[in-house]
Amino acid sequence: MAEVSLLLWDIGGVLLSNGWDQAARQAAAERFGLDPAEFERRHGQVETDFETGRTDLEAYLSATVFYLPRTFDREEFRRFMHARSTPHPVALAFARELRTAGRFVMAALNNESRDLNEYRIRTFHLREIFHLFLSSCYTCRRKPDPEAYRYALEITQRDLDEALFLDDRRENVESAARLGLRTLWVRDPDRIREELASAGIVAG
Repeated sequence: MAEVSLLLWDIGGVLLSNGWDQAARQAAAERFGLDPAEFERRHGQVETDFETGRTDLEAYLSATVFYLPRTFDREEFRRFMHARSTPHPVALAFARELRTAGRFVMAALNNESRDLNEYRIRTFHLREIFHLFLSSCYTCRRKPDPEAYRYALEITQRDLDEALFLDDRRENVESAARLGLRTLWVRDPDRIREELASAGIVAG
């Protein structure tokens, strides 16, 4: 088996909190007095287009929140969306060590809308960690679709056994494993150093 030279990282749930997931949307419904079921239904109608870059944030907000007059404005809602993002400091620090060590191509492989993705890149200085961002908003490919993993390998010109994929969602890990990728199911970001070491991935 070839030596791993490419690390494919999910971001939400691994290096940062999840971005605009169901818990965040529920919190938004409570904060802004939205009908939770209606908000979730409308989100589901545009989620794929939103996360693959075919619908921008303004169109998303029009479809899910501002189809009715509100007592708050778009910027206030946008700030709330951004504020759901928090770091996992232990995992971030180790990812930076791995980038500095220079042994691996570091690539983000995450499902995220463009506005939130770029906010998280800026705010948490993810350009210091990753060589490239294969985010769904840029590639139009979302995990767990096998095409998302195949595209990552094509772009980086790596074979299946040269890559390791990390994600906190079991369905994404299982899909990658069925394709033949080495995988790591991240259940505790604070233990990522030990879990990667068990897979032979160390910074030194």
